[in-house]
Parts: sequence; structure tokens; C-alpha cells
Amino acid sequence: MWCPDLPIVTDRLVLRTFSLTDIESVWAYMRLPEVGQYMLWSARDREQSSEALDRMVAETGLEKDGDYLTLAVTVDGVVIGHAELGLVSAEHRQGEIGYVLHPEHQGRGYATEAGREMVRLGFTEMNMHRIIGRCSARNVSSANLLRRLGMRQEAHFVECRMVNGQWREELVFAMLQREWSGQNR
Repeated sequence: MWCPDLPIVTDRLVLRTFSLTDIESVWAYMRLPEVGQYMLWSARDREQSSEALDRMVAETGLEKDGDYLTLAVTVDGVVIGHAELGLVSAEHRQGEIGYVLHPEHQGRGYATEAGREMVRLGFTEMNMHRIIGRCSARNVSSANLLRRLGMRQEAHFVECRMVNGQWREELVFAMLQREWSGQNR
């Protein structure tokens, strides 16, 4: 199983594994309707947030398709969200990034900084060939973030998922390892 050296320190963030003691911080953003509206889940109660945290605590490395590395995004020691790198296909060396931040910390470039680090891990440490990012078509901020990371929009799926009783449209962005390497020499 591949696990990165942790914690990862960027200019303003520390990315680390989750601990069960992070429940208050995780619940603080998972319970918000404005966060859940763009996710595949609705705002979560404390028990649902605790169950999600249990999963995130266990997501510490990548070995097989469907595995996730999920890291707490912290500023000055406070968890403000999470960033993840998933292994979509080991055979085809494909991954997926994701991120969620508490709204109080959005708009400051933290998600871009964390996302950039997850892309770096995928391409340099996992030798992934291709990394995607997906978001709700209504989530303009997330789509713009994926573009800032250098990803290109490859798809706009119309009414592709039923989420909370409503059809959702989804955007898919992607980048190849050679494209990332060209930007980050």
C-alpha cells in the first residue's frame, strides 16, 4: 500500500491524517446545507458525520481500485475541510481528486493549495497517468478551481445522477501527467 510521508506542509496548510478527535471540526462543515448541496450527500447530522469521519480515518493510502487517501486540511492546527486522492484504476494509472472546505474558509485559495498537493501526490508519488476531478455543474467555484489546477473540462453530463430526489448534472475535468509536468517544471 502506498502512503505518503505525512504531514504534508504547504505554504499555508498542513495536510494530515484524520483522528476521531476531529469530530467537532468535521461536523461543523458536514452539517451545513450549503456544503451538502453540491455533494452526493445532504447536510449530515452528528452521527452521519461521525460515520464519515470513521471512513476518513481509515483512508490512509492507496492499494487497489476504489481506495482513497483522505487528508484533513488544517490552518493553524484547525481542521477546515478535507482533500482526497482516489485510485480509480491501478491498471490504467488513473486517479481522482476531491476537496471539501468549511464555507468560512472558502475563497482564500486553500482548496486550490490542497488540490494542487493532491495532484502532485498522484503524479509524482503514485506515477498516475491521468487524474480527474468531478463537480456538480451548479458548483461554479469548484469548476473554476479545477481549471486553476490546469485541468480541462472533458464532459458535461446532463441528468446523470439522482441526488436527494433530483437529477444532477455533473462536470468532469482531467489532466494527464505530461500536462502537469509541463506546468510544474
